[in-house]
Amino acid sequence: MTDEPQTSDQIAELLVHLGRAARSEDTGSFLTAAQWTCLRFFARANGSTRTPSAFASFQATTRGTASQIVKSLERQGLVSRSRSDRDRRSVCFDVTEHGQQMLMQDPLRDVIAVIDSLGAAEGARLLRTLSRLTSALSARRDLPCFGTCQDCSHFGSTQDSAYCACMAADLAETDISKLCASYAPMPDLHDKETRNAAS
Repeated sequence: MTDEPQTSDQIAELLVHLGRAARSEDTGSFLTAAQWTCLRFFARANGSTRTPSAFASFQATTRGTASQIVKSLERQGLVSRSRSDRDRRSVCFDVTEHGQQMLMQDPLRDVIAVIDSLGAAEGARLLRTLSRLTSALSARRDLPCFGTCQDCSHFGSTQDSAYCACMAADLAETDISKLCASYAPMPDLHDKETRNAAS
């Protein structure tokens, strides 16, 4: 028997360390780690997902805490609210021009640059692996899972249009690559990707 850490232990520890390093705030940061996460989320989410409740699920926090973070961004003019097209009782948030400019100073850009240095093939493999881990952990803990339309079991497309069966609505082309709170991973997606990677 050995006291050496197992590979899975080491990977888990490195993922936690990487997450902490990515979220670390230096004294010159304009926003808190939670505010950066929220701003990125609204920049990456589709129209039906840019809500405080969806952000609360994504951040694994309470709706009250999520609402306070969103309000702080709104006060700074980084996001703006509007009534949802689908449900006039709810609001959604858009990143303002000022918010887009702020994202150009996002401290996560250092992590993105390091990932880019891996090269396209290794980056694609890493994305598939991390997507599998995220989906599996969400299922294990019964948490909402976030992903994009093209990898979702609700997604359908023809030559002319794309459709979400969950929302019973056509999808704008710009939303297909964005995060969605209604995401449901395809059961055979990762098996298919593994077979393709091995071939």
